[in-house]
Formats: sequence, C-alpha cells, structure tokens
Amino acid sequence: MFSSNINMQSVVSKFHIDHMMRYSLFVPRLYNLCLSLGFEAGKITPSRAFCSDENQGFPIILIAKHFGAFPFNHGRVGGIVATDRHGPHADHGEDMVIIQASHVGYDPETETFGSYCRLQTTGHDKTITCGKIGGILQWYLDEYRFAQKNIYLGREEGVHTITIDNHILNNKRAEGLFLELDKLVAKQNGDFQLLKSLSTSRVYAASKELCQHLPEKAWNGSAIGDQLGPEMFTFHRMVSEDIEGYDHLENNLINAMPWIITSESPLLIAAQVSTQAEFDRAYRTIVKEPEYVGKRLLFISCLNIDISPREGQVFPLTKCIPWAAYVQDSDGKARTIEQDEIVEMLNQQSTENPDQINLEAAIQQMIDADEIKIKI
Repeated sequence: MFSSNINMQSVVSKFHIDHMMRYSLFVPRLYNLCLSLGFEAGKITPSRAFCSDENQGFPIILIAKHFGAFPFNHGRVGGIVATDRHGPHADHGEDMVIIQASHVGYDPETETFGSYCRLQTTGHDKTITCGKIGGILQWYLDEYRFAQKNIYLGREEGVHTITIDNHILNNKRAEGLFLELDKLVAKQNGDFQLLKSLSTSRVYAASKELCQHLPEKAWNGSAIGDQLGPEMFTFHRMVSEDIEGYDHLENNLINAMPWIITSESPLLIAAQVSTQAEFDRAYRTIVKEPEYVGKRLLFISCLNIDISPREGQVFPLTKCIPWAAYVQDSDGKARTIEQDEIVEMLNQQSTENPDQINLEAAIQQMIDADEIKIKI
C-alpha cells in the first residue's frame, strides 16, 4: 500500500456528498430546528456568509422568506466568514443564526461539477463557478500537468526507472510542485540511486514502494500521467497568511491541493474543503465573541450546489449539503454537531413554516404605504 498523508486524506473523504437537500426544504427545516432549540419567532436575525456570486441570490431570498428578515451579510468572496462582523450581527437581534457556505456549479446536461449557465450573458455562457476557487486552482493544475508530462516510467536492464525533469528536481524553487522523492526513488548507501544524467532530466532507480504501487504495464517508457497520485507530491506557494485577506481561501485549500486537483471534480472538492476549513475557523471565533454571550446562536456550514437553470427557470435549483453546526443556549450551554447528526436533525423537522412571509405581499405593502417625507 502506497503511504499517504492519512490526516488530510481522511478530512477530504469524511465529507458525505450524498447528504444533500433542496434549499426550498433546507431553509424551512432550519427555521423549525431553531424553534425546537428555543429560538423565538420574530426575534431571529439570520446571517449568511456566502460568495458574492449572483447564483447565491435564491438561497438568500428563501432565508428572508422563512426567517422574516433579510439576512445580515457575514461573507466574503468564496464563502469566507468575515469574523469582524460578529459584533454588529449580534446587535441586530436576540436569537442569532449564521449560515456559511462555499459553492460549486453543476451542469445537469453534462452531469459535471464546476460550471454554471449565466442567463444574463448573450449566449447563456457556461463559466467556472466558484470563479474565485477556479482562479486559485489554475496555477496548481498547470504545475501538476507539467509534472504529469515530464516524469517518465521505464525499465532498463531489468531495473524499473523513473526519469524526472530537472525543473521538478530543483529544490531551490520558492514555489511549485515538489515530489516526495523518498517515496518514488530508490536509495543506495543513503543517497538516491542515480542511474544517469540527461540534458534536461535525470534517470533514477524507482523505489520498491512505487514499483509495488503501480501496475507492470505502467513501466513502458511513457509519461506518468494520471499515475501521479496525491501521495507523491506537495505544493509550495508564496501566499500571504493574513487571516481573511486576499489569499485566505487559497490557504484553506493548499494542504489538500494534491487531493483536490487529482480528483474527478476539483472545484467540488475545493468547495468542500473550504467549507470544512471555514467551519473549524469561524467556530473558534464565535465562541470567543463577547457580543454573542447570553444569546441563543446556531452556526451551520454547508456546501451549496448551484444547478444551472433550464429554459424558463429564473434561478438555479440550489441544493445544500450541511457539514456541521454549533449551537449555544442563552445560559452558555453549547455543543458542536457533526454531519450525520445535523442532517438527521434537519430531516426530522417539518418543511411547513406557518411563520414564513409572503414576499410579494410584503413588497406590495411597502409600495402602497403612505409617502414619508424626509426632512433635510
């Protein structure tokens, strides 16, 4: 068995994608869950930490409809939680709800993740979504594809060989894809077993571990291609470590990046990993926020899947995959709720909400209201 970073691998695989529900079911269930926890109707202030993408509008409308209040804006691009907004949010109500979600597009025609049909474009273009995540992934994908094409597996005089481009071997680079050479190359007297040096690459004896991991047919002189698995390399990237800064989302993803870019749906896995990272981080800021002391609070992180609208549809058929939740009572009792349990708790709630508002009627009421003159 080829050894791997078990901790990171388990984090990525722990998320159950099949725990999804339509937003039109998720939001009323979430509202009723809040009531079951003692939250008071009419006193709940919802907040959302969503990406700024327009396809996140439908979930926001549903939140306003069922909670009876337009949700406070707790988010940055990519679904990052703006933790400096905890205090202002706490001032706006008695019972607090925060919904965090990273998101990914889904094309029902091709049954693939990562793109979304933009109805407002002339040709109904399908573009990458989340665009922020897609922009981050591109550099890593380019590095990975270069390595796939410039590492060769062969056999010379009965010895399995691995030929590696000199650029990839240059460990003085500040950033790039770096191979786990101890796993790939055999050693002799403590040094990597170099068989020969070529003009732009070096040929090594392959490690016993790599020989056992790959099938015999792989050792035919071809590029390693998809055989370059996530356990075989890491990335170094010069990014700012400022919390909630420009590179915050990239920092959420970088440790899991080998598993993200080698997956069948990189944007899906990236959005998932960011959701997991943001819950862990934001939860720790919420429990330390003095303005939330003495208030009921529910914080839930989800992955939003934006299904491209079909002809005649105005909004995406958005689905939600809850990941985890944190709940606290006004008396200070609190606990975290893992994915299986929070999904079960939501599924036990009714999808009927007698407290929901009629948005059309509410808008019409404001249109028909008597004019109020503003004195200057």
